[in-house]
Amino acid sequence: MNDAISSLSKGKRKIRPIAIFSKRAHVKSEKEYNSIYQRSISSPEKFWEEKASELHWFRKWKRTFKWDKRKAVFSWFDGGKINASCNCLDRHLEKNADKTAIIWQGESEEQVRRLTYGELYRETCRFANVLKKKGVRKGNMVCVYLPMIPEAAIAMLACARIGAIHSVVFAGFSSEALRDRILDSKCKLLITSDGLWRAGKDVPLKDMADIALEGCNCIKHVIVVKHTSQKIKMKGKRDSYWHDEVSSRSIKDICNPAENDAEDPLFILYTSGTTGKPKGVLHTTGGYLAYVNLTFRWIFDHHDTDVYWCTADIGWITGHSYIIYGPLSNAATILMFEGTPTFPDVDRFWKIIEKFKVTVFYTAPTAIRAVAKFGEEPVKRHNLGSLRLLGTVGEPINPKTWLWYYEVVGDRRCPIVDTWWQTETGGILITPLPGASTLKPGSAGKPFPGIEPVVLGEDGKEVKADTGGYLCIRKPWPGMMRTVYGDHQKFIEAYWKRFRGFYFTGDGAKKDAEGDYWLMGRIDDVIKVSGHRIGTAEVESAIVSHEAVAEAAIVPFPHEIKGQALYAFVTLKKGVNGDNSLKEALRAHVGRETGPIAKPDKIQFVEALPKTRSGKIMRRILRLLAEGKKDVGNITTLADPSVVEEIIKGIEK
Repeated sequence: MNDAISSLSKGKRKIRPIAIFSKRAHVKSEKEYNSIYQRSISSPEKFWEEKASELHWFRKWKRTFKWDKRKAVFSWFDGGKINASCNCLDRHLEKNADKTAIIWQGESEEQVRRLTYGELYRETCRFANVLKKKGVRKGNMVCVYLPMIPEAAIAMLACARIGAIHSVVFAGFSSEALRDRILDSKCKLLITSDGLWRAGKDVPLKDMADIALEGCNCIKHVIVVKHTSQKIKMKGKRDSYWHDEVSSRSIKDICNPAENDAEDPLFILYTSGTTGKPKGVLHTTGGYLAYVNLTFRWIFDHHDTDVYWCTADIGWITGHSYIIYGPLSNAATILMFEGTPTFPDVDRFWKIIEKFKVTVFYTAPTAIRAVAKFGEEPVKRHNLGSLRLLGTVGEPINPKTWLWYYEVVGDRRCPIVDTWWQTETGGILITPLPGASTLKPGSAGKPFPGIEPVVLGEDGKEVKADTGGYLCIRKPWPGMMRTVYGDHQKFIEAYWKRFRGFYFTGDGAKKDAEGDYWLMGRIDDVIKVSGHRIGTAEVESAIVSHEAVAEAAIVPFPHEIKGQALYAFVTLKKGVNGDNSLKEALRAHVGRETGPIAKPDKIQFVEALPKTRSGKIMRRILRLLAEGKKDVGNITTLADPSVVEEIIKGIEK
């Protein structure tokens, strides 16, 4: 196993497509992929016209694509009339009205709900009529602050149905974060719930919303879903209960969909704001829907009998694109889960997969590492034979974790699609196609058709193969963000100014000789040690490849000689003793795997890393702690804020 992991970390291991999988896949071979890709690049407008035509349009577009490079303004399918809600619901009713659209699993095992496409259509229409009754009109902003419950999907689809713009705020965010987003987007109505469940605790979500709304005069109405047993205060004419509104006799089961322009905004989603003020990423309707519809179908190789589970939260772009709009526009059966992978037991993921016979499972490397540290036994006690495809999202996956996922969870028979993309990109840009691609553990694979990535050096010129640089995209694609809401100049400066004429992703990457891309993490996560540029993802991967390590995070700290040095926060597998001899062993291991310059100067063993509820490691916090600071700012978004205090105690020791 260690030899296999070592070779994986150097990118030598390759796994060919499984013949039985390829036979029924949408894209069946590398030859077919290459043919499709070349056509998509040589004739992009024709390619996207064909794919967009598979959706329902009230009126076809007059112009496929327009791009003003100087102003960073572009459009897709100008003049076309479309509705995202209609494409996710109405067009499926003739054949799939009785097909299950959503399976909801609550944190409590007995909490299960199922909605067919017919039922989801009815609920969406009724809530869309509620919104109209409250005075919400086309172009108005609606804020959604809900846990992972079906009402979140219904609220989004209802907004899309009447042409309102939804701004979903992750329910793990604080009152202050919610207030900032409401004020920036000038939302007219807020949808929230009395509470949410988090590892057995009833969290008072409505109370947090009330605090956020102090001083938010733009909000005229608040609609509250009864979800937990929280006792809440309802404010006069402003607040009302969801179930009272939708059950009113005046509310009808039919709401005709608005005929929206292809370039009309569909939603705003704010970046996490770990550095500076969060940016309102604006996505429009036609191009975004065409892009997520195709990427979902091809990348997850969707078939009618699949039960698809993406573990992301609705508050992130992954929830928008690959829980709601991508799957539902393909008439997929999706699983929504309110809970965490280790509560009430460490086998929760595997229990749910067995219970609902999930066929496609899409999660984050962080979540995989969180369950992998408990070993194989929790996985093996469940029958995961229904699985046929696995996926990862959110960050580069190190080869050791990839191998565990492939061998233990996938039983060496499920391809893994390691997907790279961003909030800004709308959908997946670089990924294997499971029936066509040779898999290289740790690599994101090749670009999706229609996407032209390039790795540039400091001078703006393309670098040689296997050389790290800045990952950029040559030109816009349909699913790309159109602007930063209310500040187009920020859009230009953040994404188009660094390399003129290229979209700058902010990520470091390298392309190997065979054309596969290897992500090196955010450019901000590249640390300069004694003049050498070191990617944190590469060092983390090296540390995690050691048999004693469960998870690791690398951040810089000031060094009077080197300028910056590496600080490693490391969690160990159960039963492993974290002593000085292990620290020296880890340094030596990193030296062998990555090079002597990459050896961490400091290694601190910790019980857990600070993570958001979605599983994202908050490296901003670790960086401040490594610099000796105790005031790390707002930590209310963390799944377990007490982790920070424990790390501080460890530093003091």
